[in-house]
Amino acid sequence: MFESVLQPLPLALLALCAIFLIIIVFLLYKLSKLGTFTPHKTSVKLRSVNQKKQTDVTSDRFEQKADEALRLRHTFQKFVPKQFVDHFAKHGATVLELGHAVEDDVAILFCDIRGFTGLSEKMSPQELMRFLNSYFLRMNDPIHLNSGFIDKFIGDAIMALFDHPDGGDEDKAQDALCAALDLRRALAIYNQHRQNSGYASIDMGIGIHFGPVVLGTVGSDDRMDTTVIGDSVNIAYRIEALAPIYQCDIVVSAQALQQAAQPERFTSRLLDWVKVKGRSNALEIHEVIAHLSNEQQQLKLKNSALIKQGLSHRFKQNWAQAINCFEQASKLNPDDHLPRLHILQCQQLAESPLPKNWDGTVQL
Repeated sequence: MFESVLQPLPLALLALCAIFLIIIVFLLYKLSKLGTFTPHKTSVKLRSVNQKKQTDVTSDRFEQKADEALRLRHTFQKFVPKQFVDHFAKHGATVLELGHAVEDDVAILFCDIRGFTGLSEKMSPQELMRFLNSYFLRMNDPIHLNSGFIDKFIGDAIMALFDHPDGGDEDKAQDALCAALDLRRALAIYNQHRQNSGYASIDMGIGIHFGPVVLGTVGSDDRMDTTVIGDSVNIAYRIEALAPIYQCDIVVSAQALQQAAQPERFTSRLLDWVKVKGRSNALEIHEVIAHLSNEQQQLKLKNSALIKQGLSHRFKQNWAQAINCFEQASKLNPDDHLPRLHILQCQQLAESPLPKNWDGTVQL
């Protein structure tokens, strides 16, 4: 009985095994089609995936470091102008070190806000800082667009240098004068915005000189700064201080105008011969009026010959003739402050004891 039951089992087992074998072969065939059959291929693919991940991580890290370096560079340039570093590089310096200095001829521009002290007294500290930053932001472009760079902010004043890379002295002087004209245009736009916002307009004076300076680094081991020193810097600063005295927008030295060598482009008139603080030599100063309307320019030029003639009489201490010339100049343009100022100066000089070697200049 048991034999009759067990006898068919081998055939059933064989059939079952065959079915399983067919299923296994079918699955293996499908796996081989998918390319994941052999252990060798699987390990190669895993290694390539890991290598790709490592490459991606390395690339991301390099990009992050490059971005960080770029941010640091931009931050550094906000404190040390790129042009300042380039200026050193032009003279062979590869590292910005303490005590490094080079000498060069540049155009120096100073500008500041007139009546700033009274204006600041009406503002809170926060309002004052917002106002200054708003003003500086608008005055920045006219300087940079004319190949200049801001050396420093001094309260409400800006000191800018124009060294025109790969250019000559004429280019440097022209850049500074063009920047001055553009600064006045930028101020006009800024004042329009202020008026639209209910704020009063502001005014500024600009002074420009051309001459030799020393650009260098000063400080200590843990605190270093770039600086520009020299007699030319002092002259430019003093010239700017004359703007409110002569009630002019832009006052420039004769050296700057002569270097620019484009009198038709930078229309100007003679203001005076002066001696500024800290300097014994006479300084010839002019008013640039090219930014004014044609009508205003013509009015200022209309009496320029009489003003020049009056100054010539002043040099010779011919006070009556000098005053007469200035009075005629005042009649031609009653709104012009310059002739009235010269009349007052002549009256004061006539009553003052003058040295025998007096050269006709006014000490300011």
